[in-house]
Amino acid sequence: MQPQTSPDPADGAPPLIRAVLLVDDSRLQRRILRASLERWGYRVLECGTGEEALDICRTQPVDLIISDWIMPGMSGLDFCRAFRALERESYGYFILLTSKSETGEMVNGLDNGADEFLTKPVNASELRARIASGERILRMERELRDKNRLVSHTLSELQSLYDAIDRDLAAAEKLQQSLVSERSRRFGRARVSLLMQPAGRVGGDLVGYFPAGPGRLGLFAVDVSGHGISAAMVTARLAGLLSSPSVDQNLALAPAPDGGVAVRPPEAVVADLNGLLLDEIETEHYFTLLLAVVDLDSGTVRYCQAGHPHPVVQRASGGIEISGRGGLPVGLLPGAEFEGDTLHLAPGDRVLIASDGLSECAGPNGAQLGDAGVIRILGAQSGRSGPEALDAILAGARDHAGSAGLADDISAVLLEFS
Repeated sequence: MQPQTSPDPADGAPPLIRAVLLVDDSRLQRRILRASLERWGYRVLECGTGEEALDICRTQPVDLIISDWIMPGMSGLDFCRAFRALERESYGYFILLTSKSETGEMVNGLDNGADEFLTKPVNASELRARIASGERILRMERELRDKNRLVSHTLSELQSLYDAIDRDLAAAEKLQQSLVSERSRRFGRARVSLLMQPAGRVGGDLVGYFPAGPGRLGLFAVDVSGHGISAAMVTARLAGLLSSPSVDQNLALAPAPDGGVAVRPPEAVVADLNGLLLDEIETEHYFTLLLAVVDLDSGTVRYCQAGHPHPVVQRASGGIEISGRGGLPVGLLPGAEFEGDTLHLAPGDRVLIASDGLSECAGPNGAQLGDAGVIRILGAQSGRSGPEALDAILAGARDHAGSAGLADDISAVLLEFS
């Protein structure tokens, strides 16, 4: 007859019980138990004292211990307590041999780390049943340990992926901020200042300007739907279509009859962008846009508002008014029509073109700033200009948001006419 061995959960895996340790000051008792254990296929270690047993446990992998309770020197209970204090990679199943049958003694043994009890003299069938119970516990412990190891490995891989993504996002953030090469610049009588504050590492907002021929300046403010990397990629594509001073690269420019540069009507440019987004750029995003052309001599601003928030005009006298008609966002409807509009700036006037991240900024109670809140914040900046004014406007939005923080990207163009 082949020896019965400890069950193994998987081929090639280490034995479930690598060794059984017998601890008993009776050599005869150890011999009787050893005979049964070896017949069942276990590797057996033995010793006569708790101190010797501890030394063995410190140097060898022992998964199951059968120890007498009453021994000279260190008792089986003291040994069990000391065994539980050892640093181990896996659990060790502990069976106490005892002639005690009182409930209080059993509870004391359980409190000190024993798993099972056997009454002497030991019945072989009962011993086998107790060991089988221990094997089930050890098998579950091993499976749990393996699963925890797998979870730890997976978490480590996820952390590595997160770190790589975070590095990419940091690079993307620098790249996106580089699209705004200068925060403030003068063009004759006009000063243009820009603000881009993404809610995350990267965002879907874009602001900028471009020379649009003699005495003219182009401005744009874009807000792509959604957030994150995919929205930022759309803004990067739009930056390539609107930022360049070259006729060949900027959709808003066209060759002039004299060989120079002419600017196209903003509404025609927006219509072309709508067709381009729907026909050529494969994306689920759409975007709002305000595209403007400024006559630097007269202060006339010709613009097309495609779903973007209304321009806010602050007059030199301090009065503030809302301009614009609204319009459809870009990329929603094929063949959508877009209308142009005009506003006039006198010396000392300025216009704020901000994304809806400003007007829709919500406070802790959910109340949004709205147009009235934007007017209030802009009106409080009469003594500030340029980037300083935009930073103060952003600070006003943050104050309104409070502990809720900014939930959306905020971008803005401030055009001051002097």
